Amino acid sequence: MNPPGLINTCKSCGNQFTGIYCNLCGEKVLLPADRSFKKFLSNILLAITFADNRFVKTLWLVVKRPGFVSTEFAEGRTTPYLKPLSLFFLLNLIYFFFPVIQLFNATLNTQLLSFYGPWIKEMVARQMVAMHLDLSAFSLVYNIKSTSLAKLMVMLFVVIASLPLNLLYSGRGRFFTDHVGFAVELACFNLFVNTIVLTLLLSLFGLGKYVDEYWLTGIFIVTNLYFLVRAGRAFYGEQRWRLAVKSVAMILFLKVALEVYRAILFFVTLWSL
Repeated sequence: MNPPGLINTCKSCGNQFTGIYCNLCGEKVLLPADRSFKKFLSNILLAITFADNRFVKTLWLVVKRPGFVSTEFAEGRTTPYLKPLSLFFLLNLIYFFFPVIQLFNATLNTQLLSFYGPWIKEMVARQMVAMHLDLSAFSLVYNIKSTSLAKLMVMLFVVIASLPLNLLYSGRGRFFTDHVGFAVELACFNLFVNTIVLTLLLSLFGLGKYVDEYWLTGIFIVTNLYFLVRAGRAFYGEQRWRLAVKSVAMILFLKVALEVYRAILFFVTLWSL
């Protein structure tokens, strides 16, 4: 390898150039310093933080200033931030490593206890007979498959949740993709606050056995109202009583969207077994 100040030949495209970056494909000249242990640690940090703290910065803004990141992207200011969709998939990956609090996944027991549970029990029973499994074994197989599919289908919830926004905030100068971006930011907020952080707090203080479905529902409502009120003002420019009414309405729509998503997840999971 020639010194960086002289002419180098790109290992990827064969182009000859001066400096350490190929002017055609961007390939970097590999230097001895790139093979050091310090550089190895730096690369790990790079992978975790995306090199320039955009991950931490964007996540902090989602929590502290709901709607701000969606507004920035809708208006074309994207460079300082991590793309909300990238943030969403990263948080989603972390969540599915520790799916203690069910949000975008649902075990068979959760599905059977849902409002549509009575209508799916017979389908589950027929599938158990066909697979020659008892309820315990079938639940294990189902839950593994459901978790795997939920990772792929979770964007479906985001799209479903964005549909009411088109109705609630029509005439606000936002396009369909803007509403989807808003829903992605809301999903990021829920993944971080209501699954990852809440799971850590419950585990740290040993409160898991005291927090039931009613407590979790209350926490979800309060935190989502916080997001929707602040984000509705920032992203849609809504004010006062209209903002309050639309935020409450969106909470109800989110519940419906989650149930619809879980129902679809159930049928897809059952069909794929």
